[in-house]
Amino acid sequence: MKDIKHLEEILMELQVIMVRKHQDYGPYNIAHAPGGAMNGLIIRMHDKLERLQNLYYHKGDTPNYESIEDTLQDLANYAIIGLMVQRGQWEGIGGPGLSK
Repeated sequence: MKDIKHLEEILMELQVIMVRKHQDYGPYNIAHAPGGAMNGLIIRMHDKLERLQNLYYHKGDTPNYESIEDTLQDLANYAIIGLMVQRGQWEGIGGPGLSK
């Protein structure tokens, strides 16, 4: 890391994206995911990793919808949501460890 300010900028960007998407989706797309919240997150993260690989290994192609940066932002926010689910801090989820 060159400067902690860069980290702070990225974290703020992630927060803005998370809040904006949460307003569009609401909490229950995660909380009521088939197989449980963590299963839903695993599937979403797997899809994003597949997209990342495709975008990275086909660099000459212009993406139709998401860039590598968009995909990394989504993965970071899914990881944060996973932490919130595990800690019982996501709406519609019970206490810590009750994320299934």
